[in-house]
Amino acid sequence: MSDLDKLLEALDDLAAKAEDAVLATVVKVEGSAYRRPGARMLIPQFGGAVGTVSGGCLESDLAKKAWWLTEGGQPIVRTYSTGMADDEVGEEEELTFGLGCNGTVHILLERVRASGPLLPASLLRRVRTEGRPAALATVIGGADALIGARVALSPAGELQLGAGRAALAELLTDDLHAAFERRRTTLHRYASDEGEIEVLIEYLAPPRKLVVFGAGHDAQPLVAMARQQGWQVTVIDARSHFARRERFAGADQVLHLALPASPPAELIAGAAVIVMSHSYAQDRHWLAQTLNLDPAYIGQLGPRSRTERLLDEIDGSRVTPAFARLHYPMGLDIGGDTPENVALSVLAEVTAHFNGRSGGGLKERAAPIHDTEPMLAHGASSMAGA
Repeated sequence: MSDLDKLLEALDDLAAKAEDAVLATVVKVEGSAYRRPGARMLIPQFGGAVGTVSGGCLESDLAKKAWWLTEGGQPIVRTYSTGMADDEVGEEEELTFGLGCNGTVHILLERVRASGPLLPASLLRRVRTEGRPAALATVIGGADALIGARVALSPAGELQLGAGRAALAELLTDDLHAAFERRRTTLHRYASDEGEIEVLIEYLAPPRKLVVFGAGHDAQPLVAMARQQGWQVTVIDARSHFARRERFAGADQVLHLALPASPPAELIAGAAVIVMSHSYAQDRHWLAQTLNLDPAYIGQLGPRSRTERLLDEIDGSRVTPAFARLHYPMGLDIGGDTPENVALSVLAEVTAHFNGRSGGGLKERAAPIHDTEPMLAHGASSMAGA
């Protein structure tokens, strides 16, 4: 279960108990930081926190202070520095952690009321259940009265207004739509009648999809690891004695599809597909089917020569658009031959592929570890009449 799954489950539990909580959200990062904007942690009044907003550096302080910092009911942004403390810190010294990471993390703290819905939570639930993206805009700087005000674009394209004023929706709508098209989380500045405001617009991506053709024992750690990442996982096999739900408790679905059945096109679209049935006939069939659909990634288990033979027996296999996404042998070169090693190798390569990375060592990377997005400055946008 991913951190997000645990957080949403904890929110449901608190609502059932009619208990409030504080939600901490990373909304801006400058320099080096472990988590990026959109990372969330839930802090109940009783019991442990759920989720993380750093590598363990900030959670303790937030858990101690979040409740009294938000006791007035108004959301606030708390700023932490992980640089080296010095004499110039002054009154903000209590927020400086001498870790030498040279990063600054801005965290939005807000009360979650058991009596009322929270827009980020309801939106994230829809994204996960419907498998479609959404966009969420949150005011994080500028006019104090607007801090925490939100506007969202639902997976169905509906405009949703959270706490704030109606004119905020008109101001942010175009950039919310742009977040869908660009699939990026960005920071923006807008001019308003109350002064300049800073807004985080999050692209809320749906869970990644993994389709595994082959329900052998070596598929089990692959499914388990993918579920830990919060992916939606489907296992398919033509053998009924392998395609059993009890063998893959973490999978979203386990399907028995006897050959020559075809997998649903919508299931394969945008998914990472792994072909690993250890059956030559099955592998040939599922690989042929997948090459004629629209997956984001295809991985074929086995030596290169075996896959070349499979491709030779599949008419037109090398001229389909999906052929460019076929990886064989699949996985990163990490050594090891256990099912767990294979699962780690494959999921690492799939993750790199989805993130547009090569999968090489970070020590060889000249660019920053995390992608950076420039501030998008807006001119004379106004909130008159709000």
